[in-house]
Amino acid sequence: MIQPIQTYQNKYICNSCQLPTRERNYCTFDKNEVDYFVKQKENALPYLTDILSHSNNEAQVTETLYIMDRMIDNGTKGIDKLYPVFSRFNNTDSPNIQTFLAGIYRKTQVPDAFGPLVNMLIKNTMRPAYPNQTFDPNEEIGGAILSYLSDRF
Repeated sequence: MIQPIQTYQNKYICNSCQLPTRERNYCTFDKNEVDYFVKQKENALPYLTDILSHSNNEAQVTETLYIMDRMIDNGTKGIDKLYPVFSRFNNTDSPNIQTFLAGIYRKTQVPDAFGPLVNMLIKNTMRPAYPNQTFDPNEEIGGAILSYLSDRF
C-alpha cells in the first residue's frame, strides 16, 4: 500500500531525498513517494511543474527531476514540453541537479537544451570540483551531448 505523501498547506514536502555524501556517491529517494508520482503519469505534471517553478531547495529539485526522469521511462507524455521549466536550472552549479537535468535532456532531445548542455560542460571544466563532490556530473552531461550528436548525424 502506498503511504500518503507528506504535505504542508497542500505542498509536497521533500524530506526523503538524501543527497550524496563522502560515503555514498549517489542520491537516495523514498521509493513509495517516487512511485506515487510516477503512477499518476500526466496528472502529476502540473503539481511537479509547480515545484520546479518555485523551489530553491536542492534536495527537492533533485528529487522532482528524478521523478520526472522516471516518468519519462514510464511513458508519461508531455515532459518534453516542460523545457521552459527545466531551463530555470540550466546555469546551476549543483552536480546533482545537473546530472538529472542532463538525463532528462538526453531522453527528451529538446533542441533548445543542446546549447545549455554544452555550456554546463564547459563551465564545469573551467572551475574546480566542489570540495565534497563525490561524483562527476560531466559523465551524464557528456553522454547527453553525445546522444544529441548521434541522433542528428
